[in-house]
Amino acid sequence: MLILKLLGMIDLIGAGLFLLLVFGVAPPLQLVLFSAGLLLLKSMFILTGDPLSALDFIASMLLLISLIVSLPTLLVWTPALLLMAKGAGSML
Repeated sequence: MLILKLLGMIDLIGAGLFLLLVFGVAPPLQLVLFSAGLLLLKSMFILTGDPLSALDFIASMLLLISLIVSLPTLLVWTPALLLMAKGAGSML
């Protein structure tokens, strides 16, 4: 039960980083790299048959790409809202 809540917290941190990008606030580099790494590691659950882990992989790649280029608004809002919903569902 506690592990599920920790995994949900990783999703919420990733969603928070995407929301920072939406509003033009530059998140700390270390936090972006750490969160993207955790989401990438968490996406390995796709091997066990969890289809929502593909969202973690896409979100981690978008976080890493956002370090280099500025992403369009749709590519920032979509993973932010999906990660937020996934994280909130895990926290309940």
